[in-house]
Parts: sequence; C-alpha cells; structure tokens
Amino acid sequence: QVRLVESGGGLVQAGGSLRLSCAASGSIASIATMGWHRQAPGKQRGLVATITNGGRTNYVDSVKGRFTISRDRSENTMYLQMNYLKPEDTAVYYCSAGFTGSSGIYYPGASSWGHGTQVTVSS
Repeated sequence: QVRLVESGGGLVQAGGSLRLSCAASGSIASIATMGWHRQAPGKQRGLVATITNGGRTNYVDSVKGRFTISRDRSENTMYLQMNYLKPEDTAVYYCSAGFTGSSGIYYPGASSWGHGTQVTVSS
C-alpha cells in the first residue's frame, strides 16, 4: 500500500504562485503514474495533471501553461508548481498514485490517495 501526504497549500492572491508537494512512502515500487486532482466546493473531484515513471506529463486544459507537475524519484516526492493562479483554482488539492492504461487513461489506486491540501486564491 502507498501512503501519500500533501503539503504546500495556502492563501495566495490572484497571479501568485504556490508549490505543492506529495511525499510517498510504502509500496513505492508499485507506482507507475502519479497525479494531482482538485475538488472545489460543491463540485466533483477532477484530474489536474499526471506524470508517469518515464516523465510523461499530461494536463487538463485549464491549467496548461500555468502548472507544472514533476517528480523527484530519489526523494519519493511529486510536485505541482502553480503559477498565475486564478480564483477558480481555489480547491482542495489531492495527490494519487496508480497507473496509465494502454488507452492513455490514468487509473488511480482506490486506496492511494492523500488527505488533501487547501489552496485558496483571492481576487
């Protein structure tokens, strides 16, 4: 089983930046792909970005050019650098671990989720 712990959330003004971290422990070798997700109040949780073991990244259109996902496998840590933040980026951000299927769809493990970190962007 993989244990994930997010950190780095906070309150920032629109146009500002934050860097989220996701520290992984446990069955690290089982991780093929990791992802960041977010859930705004009253909305469903949605995928933000993914990164494979090979470093291939994928982003939802709304964050392309503003967010960068990365991994430091030597430190078992994944990051999400968020620049040019907008009020609509306000959400609880979660990290996950799983795999990417042959169709390119990311499948997070059912129990491989962090508890989330709050990001609030003021206008």
